[in-house]
Amino acid sequence: MAGIGCREAGAEGARGTVRCRGCGLMSGQLLLICLLTLFVHAAETSSYAIRLAGIRSRKLAVALSLTGMVLLVARTSNLFQSKYVGELVDQAKGGGGADLGGQIHIILGGAALGTLTAILLFPTLSFLSMRLVARLEALGSIPALMRESVSVDKLKMVGHYARLPRLRMLSRLRIGGIPKRLLLLNTLITGIYTVGVLSAMYAAYLAPAAATEAVGSSGIINGIATILLTLFVDPRVALLTDKVMGGQTSEAEMQRMFGLLMLSRLAGTLLAHLLLWPGAQLVVWYISLD
Repeated sequence: MAGIGCREAGAEGARGTVRCRGCGLMSGQLLLICLLTLFVHAAETSSYAIRLAGIRSRKLAVALSLTGMVLLVARTSNLFQSKYVGELVDQAKGGGGADLGGQIHIILGGAALGTLTAILLFPTLSFLSMRLVARLEALGSIPALMRESVSVDKLKMVGHYARLPRLRMLSRLRIGGIPKRLLLLNTLITGIYTVGVLSAMYAAYLAPAAATEAVGSSGIINGIATILLTLFVDPRVALLTDKVMGGQTSEAEMQRMFGLLMLSRLAGTLLAHLLLWPGAQLVVWYISLD
């Protein structure tokens, strides 16, 4: 039997597939979805580095503008996930031999990998973001910043801002002083947000007669996650940011909170694996209501 996300042996030479060690073939389409998911979660996690750069440079408003752009691009890219995952669902319905549940877990693995990548690059992203914030203030617009940044000479300078993560960074991430409820909420909300679209798509596979309704419910799931994030997580981060800007608490405290929030995001992407099946069943139950 073929491995997760694999085709039957007869499709071995088909165009658009790549060799996956130990599991036969992984479709190029699945690989594309994984890379897209990795980018989305890496970009969203990197927003903490931009906020920290704004605090360090005392240009928080400019940094928040740049953060908004990054989050907008990431979340817009996340919408494309629905189209490609929908094609996987159609293939699974057609009896293509693919294990849809296994494919979705691979996609969720891409979310965790993207978050972990951003965490490891956090020192580099923080220094690079300070430069971007300064240039955005000088140029006055994000399009102008993009035109200036996307050049061979500028890209060569990225290595100058590279900083390796250090083990002592972990020793600073003590939970003391940071509400545990905040971290748990961030983990749960991230899990819901990560699995929202995928649970709806899986529900469309489980209940093909109501597939359209199932797909449409993905917006409700992500909307609930966004509301929870806005109500419970963002205000706490904003409050601590104001205290740092006002000199009431140290920048190190802000770094510690960002570090713990990123780790809780990583935990949320792992939690998403456990939420996939109950989430899909919840969607099936919801669309069955008259």
